[in-house]
Order: sequence, then structure tokens, then C-alpha cells
Amino acid sequence: MNEPAPASPGSGSGELKRRVVSALVLAAVVLALTLWGGWPFRLVWVLVAGIVAYEWLSIVSRGNAVAAGAGVVVAGLALSFLPIAPAALAGATAAAALIGALAAPFVRARLALELCGVAYALAFALITPALRDWPVVGLALILWSFAVVWLTDIAAYFTGRSFGGPKLMPRVSPKKTWSGAIGGTLAGTVAGTLIWSFATLGAPGANGWVIAASLAASVASQAGDLFESALKRRFDTKDSSHLIPGHGGFLDRLDGYWAVLVLAGLALFAFQIDI
Repeated sequence: MNEPAPASPGSGSGELKRRVVSALVLAAVVLALTLWGGWPFRLVWVLVAGIVAYEWLSIVSRGNAVAAGAGVVVAGLALSFLPIAPAALAGATAAAALIGALAAPFVRARLALELCGVAYALAFALITPALRDWPVVGLALILWSFAVVWLTDIAAYFTGRSFGGPKLMPRVSPKKTWSGAIGGTLAGTVAGTLIWSFATLGAPGANGWVIAASLAASVASQAGDLFESALKRRFDTKDSSHLIPGHGGFLDRLDGYWAVLVLAGLALFAFQIDI
């Protein structure tokens, strides 16, 4: 949820065009890999985790970024072969990632901040494939998570830009507004509910928990975005990298999705779902 500052008509339209083109290309690639599933899907998310770790360390220390990125890729692949129940692995990864994120604002030691980033990044490598491999509803679950995060982000952008109003957390992200947050939450909740109903062919009796889960995921997505904004503000960084035209880095684009992954991983573990 990145709402831009007012700009001249020409520059604003050009930036928006770059953002839209990049987003459409990324969405097409991600959806194709999601439909494919299997090891191609897992490998891409392990690589994404490595990039996120690299970007995190580039922000907080600039010292061991390459080594951390490579280490997360190796760890993500190695852990996939361990004889651990996927729900347990997803739950443990989510807990470690959440602890790392909660600790990051308070720790000052460089090594501790780097370890927080490694734990954060591993969520992409381990939880996303576990959700995709969930029998019967794995594909629907991934599509649901994408719908919630993407529509929350898009609606927050345009609602905040159109209506403005009071700032959400000006000391963390001065361009985000309450109108954007509310618009994003409504859109994300509706999108998640509709996509789940479509992907599961309207499974009866599920609407109540799907609406609640979509609402929680939309709010979590925005909280994840605010967390990353606070991290970048602490280290006086605008973008985590410049790998995605108009969007910054992978950490910038996936901060909201990370929060949804953590919620999903904890839910898998809490309900002891055998996937």
C-alpha cells in the first residue's frame, strides 16, 4: 500500500504507467507459476526469499547481504527435504519470522538485525509452498491470498489518492490515510471472499470464516506494509532496491504478503492441519 505524494500530471501518469506495467507482468508470471505448482513454484519462492534477505541486509547493515541471500536460498531448499510435517514447519517458520519482525525495531546489534531479516525472509521460502501443497484447496488458498493482498493494495492506493483525509500513521508513513486503509480493507475482504467462492465452487457453509479470514488478512497486509515502512524510515531508505520498475524491490512489494503468510502458517500449526 504505497500512496504517492502529489506530483505534476506528466510525472504522475508516467510513474503510474510504469507501476501498472510492472505489476501486470509480475502478476502474469506469478499466476502462471501458481497454476503450475510443484518444484518450479517452490524454487521461485525460495529465490524470492533469498532476494528479500539480501534487500533486508542491504537496508540494515550493508555488510553480509549477498551471503545472507545465498544462505536463505540454501536453507530454504534444505529444509524442504527434512522429514518434518509441513504444518509444523510452516508454524515454526511463521513464529520465527514474527519474532524476528517484532524484535527488529528494538535490537541495535548488527548481527541481531541480520538474523531478524533471515527469519523474516524464510517465511516466503517455506510457508508459501506449504500452502500451495495443501491437498484439494492449496491452489484456492494461494489465489485467495493473492486476491486479498493485491486488491487491498490497489484499493488503498486509489481510495487514499481520491479521498485523502486524516493520516493513518504519519510518523511511519506520512502518505497513507485512513480512507485508503478503509477502502483497502473493504476491497480485500470482498475480493478474498469472491475468489475463494469461485476457486472452491462455492463450498457450502464457508462464507462466514472466509469473510473473517479475508478481513483479518487484509488488515494484516496493511500492517506488514507499515512495518516495512518503519524499517526503511529507521535506516533512512526509500526503496529496498530498484529491481522492479516503479515499485522498488521485492521487500517493498511483498511486505503485505509476508504478514498474510505468517497468519496462515500460524493457523496451519494451531489447527494441526496435516498437509
